[in-house]
Amino acid sequence: MPNVTSNGASIPALGFGTFRMDDREVAEVLPEALRLGFRHVDTAQIYGNETAVGTAIAASGIPRAEIFLTTKVWVDKFAPADFIPSVEESLRKLGTDHVDLLLLHWPGGSDIPREVQIDGLNKARAAGMTRHVGVSNYSSAQMREAAGISAAPLVTNQVEYHPWLDQGAVLATAADLGMSVTAYYAMADGRSATDPTLARIGARHGKTAAQVALRWQVQQPGVITLSKTAKVKRLPENLAIFDFQLSDDEMVAIHALARTDGRIVSPKELSPAWD
Repeated sequence: MPNVTSNGASIPALGFGTFRMDDREVAEVLPEALRLGFRHVDTAQIYGNETAVGTAIAASGIPRAEIFLTTKVWVDKFAPADFIPSVEESLRKLGTDHVDLLLLHWPGGSDIPREVQIDGLNKARAAGMTRHVGVSNYSSAQMREAAGISAAPLVTNQVEYHPWLDQGAVLATAADLGMSVTAYYAMADGRSATDPTLARIGARHGKTAAQVALRWQVQQPGVITLSKTAKVKRLPENLAIFDFQLSDDEMVAIHALARTDGRIVSPKELSPAWD
């Protein structure tokens, strides 16, 4: 699997996301995902499944160094007294002495100043709790602000991204800052699988519409995508996106699906003023 390099981090271009997966689903699906070849696993404190993720990784037999593991600090843990203890708790649950990437989960939902939040990330990195740091759900202006504050380079901004949501401003800012963009909701909550444009393009390549959506993302410079499924049978399909290439015209046609009302995730108390 190809890697995306950003500000010193080398991140597998396709990850396995665990959002909205309970412990049973993680225990059923993640071991098979690892067996098939996934080496990038994404979780978060608020998902409530860090223990299940850590158990699956430990039982896989795959050396920890071969797995790129991400977790995220929830907004109620941004205060200095809570930040590092929350990361320590995440590491205990995950059964590891460090993660590869630690993110601030949302820019809103906390009255802790941004510089204090970023300082927490830097302290976790300095203590060896994480190899790299980054943010999630940040606007392009917030990315620039955070990058200017952080002593350590920020390696990614994890955001919603799929064919119906134009993230051009965030992508341009990430490129300017040497960062990557990590896409979640890549399948647009199932919409990608049934879209006629994606299906027509997929038919030309012998691929499904969902595979085309994932390929469209990883084919863009600096973009990492998180695939997520609670069905073991879908895993091989999600992985099989590196043996074909979309044409320039096909990439343009997929970009043209973007809509002004295409955003799916925007909790009022947590979200920024989106680009």
